[in-house]
Formats: sequence, C-alpha cells, structure tokens
Amino acid sequence: MPRIGEMAPSFKAVTTQGEIQFPEQFAGSWVIFFSHPADFTPVCTSEFITFASLMGEFDKLNTKLVGLSVDGLYSHIAWLRTIKEKIEYRGLKNVEVTFPLIEDITMEVAKKYGMIQPGESKTKAVRAVFVIDPKGMVRAIIYYPLSLGRNFDELVRVIQALQTADAFSVATPADWRPGDDVIVPPPGSCGTAKERMETKTDITCKDWFFCTKKIDKEKVLSTILKK
Repeated sequence: MPRIGEMAPSFKAVTTQGEIQFPEQFAGSWVIFFSHPADFTPVCTSEFITFASLMGEFDKLNTKLVGLSVDGLYSHIAWLRTIKEKIEYRGLKNVEVTFPLIEDITMEVAKKYGMIQPGESKTKAVRAVFVIDPKGMVRAIIYYPLSLGRNFDELVRVIQALQTADAFSVATPADWRPGDDVIVPPPGSCGTAKERMETKTDITCKDWFFCTKKIDKEKVLSTILKK
C-alpha cells in the first residue's frame, strides 16, 4: 500500500472509458483515485452522482477523477446507464458519469492500494481516496467505511489546500478555505524566531512558532484555478 509522500503504484486497467495506464496517463494533472464497495448500491450511487456533478469544479482545479470497484466492466456500464436514465438525487438527474471506472474483479489493484480492509469486508473495497499530484506522488489518503458516504466539500478543500500550499510555500490551518489566513512555516533558528517576533511584517504571530499571513481569496483562486 502506498503512503503519503511515495509515488503512486503503476498499473494498467480496463475501464468504462477504455484501457488506462495509471498514473502515467494522468501526468501533469492532479488525480482523485477512489474506490467504492459495489455497483447498484445506494450510497455508492449518491456518491457517483455527486462526483459527476462536480467534474466541472474539479476540472478547474486541474484534477481528474478515476474510480474503482471489484465489479466487472459490464456491471459498471449497466449501473452507470441506470444512474443516467433512472436515478435522481438531491435534484440531480440525467447525470452522465464520464470519468473512468476501473474493472478490478481480481482485486489486484484494490489490494495494491490497500482498498481491501478485511476487518470491514474481505470481498468489497472500502471508500478509499488517494489524492495524487501532477508528478504522480501520493499527497493525501482518506478512508471511509462501507456505510459512510464521502464529504465532497472536504475533497474539494483538500485539493485547494494542497495546491495553495505548493504555490505559496505555506501550510493551511484547521478548516481552512481560500481567503482564510495561512500558516507561515516555523523559523529554523533562534535568531530567526527572535527576528520574526520583533520585526513588523505582513506576518501575524501568536507566538514564535505560530505565525499566519493573509492571502486574498482572489489571489489564491487566480493562482490555482485553470485559466
């Protein structure tokens, strides 16, 4: 199973959008690679409708979606057709899922990424999320049990926060949203710490190790969103 800071394991797979080579095929883009327990299940259906409805927002963040379950390709196709033709969720209907959904009936990919959690299920993938950056490195991992649908506001926030941290060399505090203050990295020496506390700059310090600064929402979004 890959860990944060490691390169995403490579694999070739059959999907609802044809064969893919992952993650090489997505180089240059961020990727949310996620698993769901099974096709034709209600929680997963609500998630796929929500994922598909947010594709425009993810696209602006240069982020691709790739799904996986241990179901076969024809099950995937039939389920996605049912979603488009019959299912309405929170006012969303006629939703077409156009991102690739991986067939993994051998569980090879799911096991490679630690998506099979035997304590939860030996035959279904849990709701795993791997955020992979444009260089193919795993930057965040989130797991949900079978019964719990994902928080999609949080998935968008994670992408925004990681991209902001990279672009401005900062960290983001609890519940951060674009426009909120960001965390300035702690000083690397006693002298730097003293200077930071005594010098008036655009940095606000609660103590020598906890300093923040303002980056306007417009500046953040103009930097991380695709033009």
